[in-house]
Amino acid sequence: MSDTQALARAEWRRHWPLVLAASFAFSFTSVMTASTGLFIDPWTKEFGWSRTLLSSGMSITSVTTFLFSPVFGVLIDRMGTRRMALPGLVLLAATMASLSLLDGSVWMWFAVWTVYAVAALATKSTVWTAGVASAFDSGRGLALGLTLSGSAFAQAITPPLTNWLIDAYGWRTALVCLGLGWGGLAILLCAFLLFDGYDASRKARAASGEAPSSKALLADAPGLSIPEAWRSVALWRIAISTFVIMVVTIALVVHQIPILQSIGVSRTAAANYAGMAGLAGVAGKLVTGWLLDRYPARWVGGLTLAATALTFVLLLVPNRTMPIIFAAMFINGYAAGTKLQIAGYLTSAYGGMKNFGAIFGTMASLIAAGSGLGPLLGGYVFDRYGTYDPYLWIGIVGTLISAFLIFGLPGYPEWVKRPHAAGRAQPA
Repeated sequence: MSDTQALARAEWRRHWPLVLAASFAFSFTSVMTASTGLFIDPWTKEFGWSRTLLSSGMSITSVTTFLFSPVFGVLIDRMGTRRMALPGLVLLAATMASLSLLDGSVWMWFAVWTVYAVAALATKSTVWTAGVASAFDSGRGLALGLTLSGSAFAQAITPPLTNWLIDAYGWRTALVCLGLGWGGLAILLCAFLLFDGYDASRKARAASGEAPSSKALLADAPGLSIPEAWRSVALWRIAISTFVIMVVTIALVVHQIPILQSIGVSRTAAANYAGMAGLAGVAGKLVTGWLLDRYPARWVGGLTLAATALTFVLLLVPNRTMPIIFAAMFINGYAAGTKLQIAGYLTSAYGGMKNFGAIFGTMASLIAAGSGLGPLLGGYVFDRYGTYDPYLWIGIVGTLISAFLIFGLPGYPEWVKRPHAAGRAQPA
């Protein structure tokens, strides 16, 4: 057994409860996104609201995430993930349950979603990524993969569960069960198991008599200062790559059902393909995590992102057969499950942990921007040309650009201690 593998196993023996809590909590943060579509029909029937209004809740969350993610990233560095996550989960659970009190007031709708957006900021991927990355080094890739698999788990379980709850008990009770049930368990797990590198740093500072709130908790950890991060070519490449890949792939996720229908796939079959893509996403996270712990991240990330281009190519092939469509959806699902994982891993490697929250918080703003612009791009292309084909060509170009940016990253910074980085380490 190599030294790296021994260190990874030691990290897992010590911190597996952290990964369990973070993964389950991250799954809860995806419940509202995965279930909102099932509430649209009941809300429309009861309140007579338009689809535009009902879609505004998630738009409020996206805009808020884009604007304030860097601020919350700084707070993570100064407060730690536990002090951010626990209040955020409580607020998120309470807000989700409070949607059961809707009475038809539009202003109440906007108010609840505004509070939900704040809670979402305190529990977004940056929180769980920062916590896990602070505790793992040799086993960081797989740990991040398992943590971020929580969202795929939620996307697979939430729709049938929510549909059953609505049919059996009504939409109001369904919201209470999801918010207080799923959310309550997430809170309990984090209360007892969510301890990471930030907590260790806080204890060390308290033992030395230093106030932990006076500076970033991981200030002594290796990594870039904020000015150095702004000047880092590597981090700029990661940021631009992440933004581009989010634009083209989130558009595909949102429009995949009509895209498949436009090439002759029935709605039921298209939904089944979408579900299969979600399961492939779990595999993508786990396999990519294993690879990241053993091989240079620029090659693993670059090849994974480049493979996404095959999805767009296959969807453009004339006379597409079912095996071709299956392959396209599987590849897309596999690669889609890795985007946040690759971004988080590369950010922690090239930016370090000293100001990880602030740096990845900025990345999260770009992720939110790309997630918002992508669906608009797909819709505009179809409205303009009456077909998704031009968008599919844009997808090919975009994924290859994104992969090229990752392939071109320099060697690992000097603080990264891994066998596959030996002999090539250089400052970012």
